[in-house]
Amino acid sequence: MSFFETYEPVFGTYVLGNAPVKQIATGFDWVEGPVWFGDAGCLLFSDIPNDRIMRWMPDGTVSVYREPSNYANGHTRDRLGRLVSCEHGTRRVTRTEHDGSITVLADAFDGKRLNSPNDVVVKSDGTIWFTDPHYGIMTNYEGFESEQELPCNVYRIDPERGTMEAIATDFNCPNGLAFSPDETRLYIADTGRMFRDDPAHVRVFDVSNDGQLSGGDVFHVIEPGVADGFRCDMDGNLWSSAADGVHCIDPGGTLLGKILVPELVSNVCFGGRAKHHLFITATTSVYSVVLNRKGSQSP
Repeated sequence: MSFFETYEPVFGTYVLGNAPVKQIATGFDWVEGPVWFGDAGCLLFSDIPNDRIMRWMPDGTVSVYREPSNYANGHTRDRLGRLVSCEHGTRRVTRTEHDGSITVLADAFDGKRLNSPNDVVVKSDGTIWFTDPHYGIMTNYEGFESEQELPCNVYRIDPERGTMEAIATDFNCPNGLAFSPDETRLYIADTGRMFRDDPAHVRVFDVSNDGQLSGGDVFHVIEPGVADGFRCDMDGNLWSSAADGVHCIDPGGTLLGKILVPELVSNVCFGGRAKHHLFITATTSVYSVVLNRKGSQSP
């Protein structure tokens, strides 16, 4: 059985022929938001419809980290190692402090409730960037069916200044997002409003020193499926979810190869001993594969 499809020769140096794609946990309804905690030696991920955050340990143990989770979706860590989460149920972005208490970072903009924060990243300056599509309020499956009060924007929070800004406002439904290793580029997926003629692509923006965006051209179109979530490796390659697995795309937008996964992939993150494990959330299961690449996200 082949776990990989190679489109450009360099992809063969990124994957290890004797390193299988392994299912490491299963039995969930829709898994999302993987985030690696190296200091705790565990992976956290969301089981959204079941309103819980799960914990996977390298010995194979799977347990509940938080229940209820307010239908949490995407997660990341800030520069102090704290968990930052997007919650559909409460329509907010939160931070879990080291003592376990919860700080609300954002739940409204211009006096109106957020839609359903989806995915989140933290820049090296401490600013928090997140997408806010309407998926979590469309039905009661991943939250609570509710009225949409705001457009589907991308926001930036500056916790030090206590400010929040709509940083990208021309998306149908922004979804996954990731910075390039040097943070001069920001990739944002537009997965559309679930209509046939909606855009479903990844756009790339230039990021100025003061955090403003410019550009926004289409970087890559995922086929089949959409770019629900993605992360960059240290060389700037984008590892993106797709309907048939994980696609590796170089900084020029060229598809280098695919990791084949038997379920619809939602998101990925790098982790493990040397940040060379790629963890993959896919419908009912979590998968992992060892790569000859290292992830760029920190900590």
